[in-house]
Amino acid sequence: MELFYRKYGQGPSLIIVHGLYGSSDNWAGIARALGKHFEVYVVDQRNHGRSPHSSEHNYDLMKNDLYEFVEKHSIGKAIFLGHSMGGKSVMFFAAAHPERVNGLIVVDIAPKSYKLSAAAMKKTIDHETILRSMAEVDFSLVHSRGEVDRALAINIGLERIRLFLMKNLERDEHNGFRWKINIETLMKCLDSILSGMNERDFEQGGEITGFPVLFIKGANSNYILDSDLPLIKTIFPYSEFAVIPGAGHWLHVEQPGLLVETILGFMLD
Repeated sequence: MELFYRKYGQGPSLIIVHGLYGSSDNWAGIARALGKHFEVYVVDQRNHGRSPHSSEHNYDLMKNDLYEFVEKHSIGKAIFLGHSMGGKSVMFFAAAHPERVNGLIVVDIAPKSYKLSAAAMKKTIDHETILRSMAEVDFSLVHSRGEVDRALAINIGLERIRLFLMKNLERDEHNGFRWKINIETLMKCLDSILSGMNERDFEQGGEITGFPVLFIKGANSNYILDSDLPLIKTIFPYSEFAVIPGAGHWLHVEQPGLLVETILGFMLD
């Protein structure tokens, strides 16, 4: 699949991969800042942003999309930075193609499956409710962003989440609204999106080494727990960890300056 992308700066290659509901546009400010030191590519993953839609959505496909991307753009090796679902994508890519990785930065996600923890996380981010609420917006009845917001607010109480989701609104050929992301496929494939890496694949010498690895957690987020550290260390035994204060799961929106500082401190040290 040929992914849409934005490009910034010059230097060693760095590829940024957004999370669920995100797009390359959400990372433009971060990319411009990092572009002072790197040649930054920010991709739209399949079923998101301006990349093609597909009836399937899983990490095997998304890691293959990234491989096709580096091949098409003749990128021999790159630093890969992924947030949430994008963090899983770059972890799967690193496991399959470690020879193409100069560094790995995983933002607020662990390699575990989130299927069992989804119920416990519903107080903060309930993906089933989010996707269902987006699907239920009747665009024949709404004529402004405010009306879309009110429709989402029936089930999504946090304004910051609704504002983030509404970055996926675009005008259709009749000047009405529609979602840029492929809601139908994402709903169908939510179990695959919540899935994780198989720890057994990385035991007894199968661990991933050979390049620096950094996991960055939002201090107010529950996506990476202390109980996840053994799994992370099994797969990435030399990984380092950083915490961004005053940020939840969408730390690139809440603390962009601190995130850039943390990334540069790790990669340029």
